Amino acid sequence: MPDDWTPPPAVAEFVRLDHDRARRRGFAEAVLCDSKTLEQVLVIAEQVRARDARTLFTRVRADQIQPLLDALPGAVAEPDARIVAFPGTPPPPTGHLVVVLAAGTSDVPVAREAAVTARHLGRPVELVVDVGVAGLHLVLEQLDLLRSARAIVVAAGMDGALPGVVAGLVAAPVIAVPTSVGYGAAFGGLAPLLTMLNACAPGVAVVNIDNGYGAGHLAAQIAAP
Repeated sequence: MPDDWTPPPAVAEFVRLDHDRARRRGFAEAVLCDSKTLEQVLVIAEQVRARDARTLFTRVRADQIQPLLDALPGAVAEPDARIVAFPGTPPPPTGHLVVVLAAGTSDVPVAREAAVTARHLGRPVELVVDVGVAGLHLVLEQLDLLRSARAIVVAAGMDGALPGVVAGLVAAPVIAVPTSVGYGAAFGGLAPLLTMLNACAPGVAVVNIDNGYGAGHLAAQIAAP
């Protein structure tokens, strides 16, 4: 941003970052961007830069990416995950492995959001794509990897059956993420959400539709040292 740029007062008044959250929770506050104006996002970026605070900007719109990168030297955009991370280099991995599964290629953006989140929260992460229930042999091929994980995130749309299948094969907790992928009766992710909430395998926790950030955050906490 220009050196002489100052935030409009009406914008700055509505920005109150929780700078103490990292001390209380172990992880800093994230910034949800898609419902914010560009001016609001830049005000927040200025505060983040002033404190050199490790921050994830999530659900970043296309028009916000480059201004954020300009405002935060060293930040990196993860377009598939709709995340801008500051700084761009994750911390050295500690703790235990988080495995993130995307049932299909269409579920990758949500799965990537979870994977990038867990990685920037300091966990080693493996992302595996296209292992949906239409090809169960593909899941079984990953069984050794799945059983080495401390936490597993499963992003799936359509019928949303994959988290229950995985939970029946592993000891680690499974975090299910319903995605808004599917035809009409999937109801924008409601059908997989209900399937996941009714999973008969124990050890399945469910986050909201398309909430890859929430799933990655929870997985990082479970897999902490």
